[in-house]
Amino acid sequence: MSVAELAKKLERPLDDVQEAMLYVPGADNIEANAKLEDLKIIQNIAKKLGAKTRVVAAPEADTEDEHKDRDVFPRPPAPPELLKHRPPVVTVMGHVDHGKTTLLDSLRGADVAAGEAGGITQHIGAFTVTLENGEKVTFLDTPGHAAFSAMRARGAVATDIIVLVVAAEDGVMAQTREVIQLAKEAQVPIIVALNKIDKPEANIEKSKTELAQMGLALEEHGGDVQVIPISALKGTNLELLAEAVSTQATLMGLKADPTGLVEGIVVESKTDPRRGKLSTAIVTRGTLRKGSVLLSGLAHAKVRGLFDHNGAPLTEAAPGTPVEILGWRELPLAGDLILEVETEKKAHAVLKYREHQAQLAKVESSSDEIRKKEEEHQAKYRAEREARRLAGRFRMRGGQRVKQIDKNDGIPRVSVIVKGDVHGSVEAILDVLDTYNSNDRCRLDIVHYGVGNVTEGDLELAKAFNAIIYAFSVETPQTKEAKDVKIKSYNVIYRLIDDLKEQLSSQLPPVEAEEQLGEANVLQNFFINEGRKEVPVAGCRCTKGVLKKAQRFRLLRDGEVIYDGALESMRHLKNEVDSIKKDVECGLRFKDAKVLPQPGDVIQCYTTHMEAQKTDWDPGF
Repeated sequence: MSVAELAKKLERPLDDVQEAMLYVPGADNIEANAKLEDLKIIQNIAKKLGAKTRVVAAPEADTEDEHKDRDVFPRPPAPPELLKHRPPVVTVMGHVDHGKTTLLDSLRGADVAAGEAGGITQHIGAFTVTLENGEKVTFLDTPGHAAFSAMRARGAVATDIIVLVVAAEDGVMAQTREVIQLAKEAQVPIIVALNKIDKPEANIEKSKTELAQMGLALEEHGGDVQVIPISALKGTNLELLAEAVSTQATLMGLKADPTGLVEGIVVESKTDPRRGKLSTAIVTRGTLRKGSVLLSGLAHAKVRGLFDHNGAPLTEAAPGTPVEILGWRELPLAGDLILEVETEKKAHAVLKYREHQAQLAKVESSSDEIRKKEEEHQAKYRAEREARRLAGRFRMRGGQRVKQIDKNDGIPRVSVIVKGDVHGSVEAILDVLDTYNSNDRCRLDIVHYGVGNVTEGDLELAKAFNAIIYAFSVETPQTKEAKDVKIKSYNVIYRLIDDLKEQLSSQLPPVEAEEQLGEANVLQNFFINEGRKEVPVAGCRCTKGVLKKAQRFRLLRDGEVIYDGALESMRHLKNEVDSIKKDVECGLRFKDAKVLPQPGDVIQCYTTHMEAQKTDWDPGF
């Protein structure tokens, strides 16, 4: 500290301090702004002036200020003179199997649908198509499957125009409604493509009526929604659809600023075993080049490579371009914003801040739960303390400490590990697993989930938890360890869920099922002498099936069970027999002689056997 600062802290005039310094060895410079480096000298000066000193830690700078201005945000809108024309981003949406991917194949002349599992799209694909008039259009293909609603919502956010594919023979279906809802919420214009008009059962007018009922103002009814009948397979009217898209884009006057820091949206992210972590993104502002430092959520990247949808390297990506980015340190989450920062140092600072914020949010959200647990614990503790007091002071002390064990209440459980090729698929599978609601019959434990191939760590986990590994469109190791673990590979979400349902069903204990063998009506009740006793016998006629003496019998009167048990004897014309066929009369005598059958009663013959149970989980598709 300086001499002046010392005087201020001691609350003494500067002259006093300077005078005291003359008597302290080493304090040579007594100027007001001279720095006193040595702690010993400062302590001696204070002592001379009759003050006590104490060494404390330096005051902490306010942490709030430290984190201020750490985060990055999208830039404010650019001035109009900087804006340049950009290709529209068109998302193709519609119900599962209505022909979205085939339409895109026809538009870009490649065969994607054939390479898809069961012909069902399970990722968002993004690519650029050059139309015949030379204009470029960026297309996004979204899954139509019920399980992928989150992905469809992401597709709708990144988009300028939605092409809604409706199969002319099916009309409006569940996901078609969902897309119309999404488009209304996001205020995105819709162009309807009525597909499969080449099929004989196609009904164009019916489909149009259904669309109008959903609240779409069609052009022929004076609205602004264009409906174009097409056949994606035969290539009919595709140029009309392309024109409609380009006209809509021109009307919207889509422009973007190609200068400055890059902004974009993550469409999908995945781990490639050879190239590492990749993400498909659409650039919305700025021009993306190699070497840029990008941030998305809690992930960051230094761009090592850019590729187009065919895997060809790009030098740069202008706004409206879909691009595959190589160089992520962590996988960004699909649907997140991508922002470019100037340096890696800045990126690390922002990440640190974001992680800190995430931590705070987590603490905030879990504090209620913690409070609840504490209260429960306190109540339990008080009850135990009371019990101890009543039982005498130290009686409860001894005894071995019991290890805390997870309550295994005898409920069977199925543990699973989910590994998927891209973040979107894993998210969709977990969303479906969230609908499982029969935990009281058989527990479903998700031990771990992640993006990428099945690793040694996953195998270890699976062994420890006796879990099944579900590999969704990813490679599985062919090692010796993998032989001892159940690994199931699927590339269609339906089949994966069906298999899981079978696993859950196999864990349920078998239940006793009843099989009706036959039925008889009691015509008369009479008594016969058995030794010295009179015993009742029911004279019956078999009306249904077969009565077998060895099986169980039930006597019903007005729907109420009077007797349920075995037979003592079954006779037909005085002869003891083992079975009675339909329309044959017989005498039946029950083991319990107190039961008195009456005319009009019904006797049922049945057998029981154990039957496997099925899980009642309905994932909704």
